Amino acid sequence: MTVVQLSAELPEEVTHVFPLLHAPMTASVVRRRVRAVLTDWRLSAEVAEDVLLLASELLTNAITHALPPATLRLSQVLVDGLKAVHIEVTDAGPAAPADPPACGPDPDEHGRGIGIVMALSARYGVREHADGTSWWADVVVS
Repeated sequence: MTVVQLSAELPEEVTHVFPLLHAPMTASVVRRRVRAVLTDWRLSAEVAEDVLLLASELLTNAITHALPPATLRLSQVLVDGLKAVHIEVTDAGPAAPADPPACGPDPDEHGRGIGIVMALSARYGVREHADGTSWWADVVVS
């Protein structure tokens, strides 16, 4: 597992924390807030879209499959000396499995999240801790 280190060269105010409600409208509300942060950070449109998609995947998984509370954190970090955005969602751990629907999940709608995370991030991982689980990904900016 890779440990992410914040750089002393980056300003203190680069971390943003978004509490996540376990409600259907949460993803769209948080995406708007994340977009505003990324605009303030003056990221390219391509990088901002990748970060938004990763944040959306991670937070949707936490809302759908985990116990509350959940939190999204965005930080600027260094990855192998390159500026990057660190996206991390922490939740209280997996929820008890619900009874599966009679017809099963639509494969066009579910099951691609980890593939998206792998494709768009420079590195990613998961950390289990006493209070739950943290899923994270880093997107290189420069």
